[in-house]
Amino acid sequence: MKHTNILLAGATGYLGSFVLNALIENQNQVLAIVRNPNKLKNNNENFLEVKQAEVTKPDTLRDICKGIDTVISTVGITRQKEGLTYLDVDYKANMNLLVEAKKAGVKHFVYVSAINGNKYRNLKIFEAKEKFVDALKSSGLNYTIVRPNGFFSDMKDFLQMAKSGRVYLFGSGNQKFNPIHGKDLATFIVDNLEETNKEFTIGGPDVLSLNDISKLALNTLNKPIRIIHLPDWMRKLTIWSLRTFTSVKTYGPIEFFLTLMAEDNIAPTYGEHHLKEFYVQEVKTI
Repeated sequence: MKHTNILLAGATGYLGSFVLNALIENQNQVLAIVRNPNKLKNNNENFLEVKQAEVTKPDTLRDICKGIDTVISTVGITRQKEGLTYLDVDYKANMNLLVEAKKAGVKHFVYVSAINGNKYRNLKIFEAKEKFVDALKSSGLNYTIVRPNGFFSDMKDFLQMAKSGRVYLFGSGNQKFNPIHGKDLATFIVDNLEETNKEFTIGGPDVLSLNDISKLALNTLNKPIRIIHLPDWMRKLTIWSLRTFTSVKTYGPIEFFLTLMAEDNIAPTYGEHHLKEFYVQEVKTI
């Protein structure tokens, strides 16, 4: 089904920009709402309309969903800034969209959370996302929840560490997962717009251990393989110290990373982009 009217929120973010391209390639009519229209060049006026609005400010969204069939929200923060909390953005901003969607009779709302969000509701990042998932499921709208297993963009942290010549891991480093490229995830979302009232957990094509990813990062930078394995109690102590002595702004992303990295998180494999190639491209820009 093409030409459906789709509202995309978060179009200038890492994932959102890939979703926007995939929608336009499929000739969908898209309304992209962005805080700063200068960030989005509209070369596709046949298929794309750009509107300035702020999802955190409900008055800027008034009647934004008129004539819209499907809302796709990739709105969320990984690293907090501008004094906004996870609850402000991942929960409240998406609720603002949901209120407008219900008012306008939107048929389908697609929301991107993350793998095992329900299991890890105690983490600050997930608390807000899953609160919105609950609201969406009970809203009466057709919904799709997409749960990616980490993005390639998050894997830049390993490259940053590898630059110094060594990578630090907690525990054995045998914990496995399969991060996904934003472009592959966007393709999946757009290809599954007909599916409703489902939750999809999805990862990239390669299941890799933390040791594998560390080696990839070091190899890409032509560094000798030096991986330092720290005892797991240090990981727990780090989480405790951060929660105790820093603000949620600092500890949110690290708490998330250190908790999920303690065990395997393997999602169904999908896509054709490989982390190795992503690293090779990234190194050119470092």
